[in-house]
Amino acid sequence: MADIPTAARESFGDIAPALAEYTDTVLFGDVWRRAGLSPRDRSLITVASLVSLYRINELPFHVKKALENGVSRDELVELVTHLAFYSGWPTANTALPILRRAFEETGK
Repeated sequence: MADIPTAARESFGDIAPALAEYTDTVLFGDVWRRAGLSPRDRSLITVASLVSLYRINELPFHVKKALENGVSRDELVELVTHLAFYSGWPTANTALPILRRAFEETGK
């Protein structure tokens, strides 16, 4: 495993170094860099999936990544509003404070 600190290595590399390496090289190295979709589109899809599946542990990281990838604050709020009718009110209601916190932490 490389010595470059990444979110995966900082988050769980001490306990699961192989998973951190796969996260960096396969997920963010290969999958996220495929030519078929832009990083912005991948972020929209990922955030929508995480909201719908109630994956609140991963959501803060991916909301910030979406903002870095050019998804606007308004688009993220619209995504959650739209999903309220498809994934349920509780998933949307849970996602909004996570979005708020990400907006505050990134200044966006």
